[in-house]
Amino acid sequence: MAESTQEKKIDYDFAAHERPLFEAWKDAGYFQRGEGFGKQKGKPYTIVIPPPNITGVLHMGHALNDTIQDTCIRRARMQGRPTRWVLGTDHAGIATQTKVDKKLADEGISRMEIGREAFIDACYDWYREYGATIVDQIKGMGCSCDYDDEHFTLEPGYVRAVRKLFVDWYHHDLIYRGKRIVNWCPHCTTAIADDEAEYVDESGHLWYLRYPLTEPVDELEYLVVATTRPETMLGDTGVAVNPKDERFAHLVGKTVKLPLVDREIPIFADWHVDTEFGTGCVKVTPSHDPNDWAMGEHAGLERINIFDETAHVVEGYGRFSGMDRDQAREAVVAAFDELGLLEKVEDHDHSVMTCYRCHTKLEPWESEQWFVAVDALKQDAARVVEDGTIQFHPERWKQVYLDWLANLKDWCISRQLWWGHRIPMFYCDACGWEDASVDDVEVCPVCGAPTRQDDDVLDTWFSSQLWPFATMGWNESGMDAPEIRTAYPTQVLSTARDIMGLWVARMVMSSMYCTGTIPFEHVIIHPTVMAADGKPMSKSRGNGVDPLRLMQDYGADGMRFGLLMQVTGAQDLKFNEAKLESSRNFANKIRNAARFVLMNLDDYEPGAPAPETPADRWIFSRLAGLVARVDEAFENFEFGEITRELYAFFWNEFCDWYIEFSKARLAGTAADRAVCQRNLAFVLDQALRLLHPIMPFVTEEIYQQLPINRTDAPYLIGAAWPDAEALSSYVDTDAERAIQMVCECVNAIRSTRARYGISPKTELAVVVKAEGADTALLEAQRDLICGMGNTASLVIGADVSKPAESSVSLAPGLEVYIVLSGLVDFAAERARLGKERDKLAKDVAKFQKKLGNPGFLAKAAPEIIEKDKAKLADLTDKLARLDAQLAEIS
Repeated sequence: MAESTQEKKIDYDFAAHERPLFEAWKDAGYFQRGEGFGKQKGKPYTIVIPPPNITGVLHMGHALNDTIQDTCIRRARMQGRPTRWVLGTDHAGIATQTKVDKKLADEGISRMEIGREAFIDACYDWYREYGATIVDQIKGMGCSCDYDDEHFTLEPGYVRAVRKLFVDWYHHDLIYRGKRIVNWCPHCTTAIADDEAEYVDESGHLWYLRYPLTEPVDELEYLVVATTRPETMLGDTGVAVNPKDERFAHLVGKTVKLPLVDREIPIFADWHVDTEFGTGCVKVTPSHDPNDWAMGEHAGLERINIFDETAHVVEGYGRFSGMDRDQAREAVVAAFDELGLLEKVEDHDHSVMTCYRCHTKLEPWESEQWFVAVDALKQDAARVVEDGTIQFHPERWKQVYLDWLANLKDWCISRQLWWGHRIPMFYCDACGWEDASVDDVEVCPVCGAPTRQDDDVLDTWFSSQLWPFATMGWNESGMDAPEIRTAYPTQVLSTARDIMGLWVARMVMSSMYCTGTIPFEHVIIHPTVMAADGKPMSKSRGNGVDPLRLMQDYGADGMRFGLLMQVTGAQDLKFNEAKLESSRNFANKIRNAARFVLMNLDDYEPGAPAPETPADRWIFSRLAGLVARVDEAFENFEFGEITRELYAFFWNEFCDWYIEFSKARLAGTAADRAVCQRNLAFVLDQALRLLHPIMPFVTEEIYQQLPINRTDAPYLIGAAWPDAEALSSYVDTDAERAIQMVCECVNAIRSTRARYGISPKTELAVVVKAEGADTALLEAQRDLICGMGNTASLVIGADVSKPAESSVSLAPGLEVYIVLSGLVDFAAERARLGKERDKLAKDVAKFQKKLGNPGFLAKAAPEIIEKDKAKLADLTDKLARLDAQLAEIS
């Protein structure tokens, strides 16, 4: 891996060339919201960055997402829209506290020793270091964020916004405090939301335990319960059976004596019980299992919490007290075995929840927490997606979002941490007064005694849900804030699928409540960047890729374009570094093409472009079609399609053909040279504008050298986006067909020379069979074909026959025969055609099988099916023509 990477490196300091351009854009004010221009002047365009956590550095997910956002914002800016990309970072409560805890521990310092205030100061020190680091890395990518108005989720204004939302929801009975089962991390000693838990498959066991009946029933002395967690039996307060299970109907209402603790607990019926699991009898521990909690509530069972906050057994349980849960499991199983109450043990694979930060197994644990009652909030959040007010891209994520909302339970928002937004609840222990307040309350308004603030902090997602509007002045002036009034809602949110519920849905809920409108119009769910082997990137696997290294090796432009080339509608993106190498080569191709054009503009006199020749009309028509297709792809956020269109036009059409067509004209008369210069400069300028949002540095560098009037747009970043409507007048289907055929003919001649080792200086006799009107179009381009193909003769017709001893090349609507008498071995030509025929036959079979698969036809989009059908038809036609040619030379 290291060797291949080394081979790809080139000796070029990309940053040295890129940074001055970035500073020039920034100093000129392009990153701030301007006035805009043209038809789009009155349409603000805003993106809020998903605020990166201050716990690390740029990773591949950031690199892809930031490229997508910058591409969108740069294009909107060039369209004349007043743009702003809101920048900022997230305090990332539990993640940052974990990092700072570890840093202090490495220094021999304990958080508990230095106290809350000193620890929070240490967290702010961490923020100042890592917050600045990741912003510098975002700058290195060329991202055109508003760096003059950077935000942080713990800045004073933002804190006030968070407090205001808490207070409003509290006073509207949307926030309440209560005892519930939560996912508790014994290592981080805090609650973890359901959405933040990670599921890990585990090979475990199913223990069958005997619970003696208090009094035997029909000679039955005990029930057998099956459990994956025998240690929690210390907190059992019931045994449940299914009401339809006739095996145990006569036992409902009886009791058992809980072994080890000698607690008498009832046998009751509940529909939660699965008759097929274990024995059909389940132990019920309301304080340590969500389902057991529900059954206990219904049956009125006592709740007994047997663990403390670090998952050790509390006092009152004899020898088990003080044991951690793993020790308690072994001891309980051993005790049952000693008493003859362990029936059997079976292997049992199941999933366990772990903390997303420290990966400790979570403990379902009863504790008093703060909750948001979500039912009153999620209806509007669902409606605006159902009716299309907010659109998801790809569209399939819409249903995932709606399903998540439909299943959303009340949200536990309190965290037992120090770093974060401290819950703005204030209490008076003297008289019992309590209330939520935006401002600190130091003295009880009822009795005048000192008050205290709640010790817990809010879930990080509670604060980040305000991000779209709290960063635009809402915290100060509400809906009267200038930014809110003129530029809200935002237009695009680009994010990863794993926080669609955690963040996206909650932003919608809070925005609908606080502002009465949606927070954004479009949600892009970008693919997750995976390693080349398809596995998640991670340090432990050693398969991670550093974006900073990629920018050093390929430049910011190469990395950005190479990443977007790999974006499809798929959920995952298998990272392919070769795409970045290809993109770096593309950037070099752009430079080389521009160098050729600039070298031939020494006597350039500005003037309007004039597509006079068929080649001119062809490239202008291709440019017009390109702009229309790129605009459509942008509207659908199809970034991979955009890169493919741009690459094909610039490399294949502009560089490989139009520049070649232009060389003779540049050496011609002064008048023809002047027209050719203007056309070259115009097409290059338009192509640079289309490329700029993705490849900002190389395009700006070249733009600055073009001898064009830049009075209205001194920098390409502020130049006008190509106007598809204005360019549509250049569409010329005849010119496109004519030059396409020229290219096919010349390609056929050149590939034949290469295949048979025929010198470019050797003139060749060429015969072209064309269809109908194509013959006239092609005949008009005879000089181009002869000049670029070096032909001895050229015959074009609809009824021409294949000459003896000639090769054949097939193209849409064309058959190009090249006479090879005395030049080649025809046995080899038959072998070549045979190989080509075999390959075509395999391709035909592949598409036939694909289109004959009912599963594919049921799941694939209609446009994909139609595209594949068209491809099959083309391949079938080529195969038939090849078969005919093989028959002729056999």
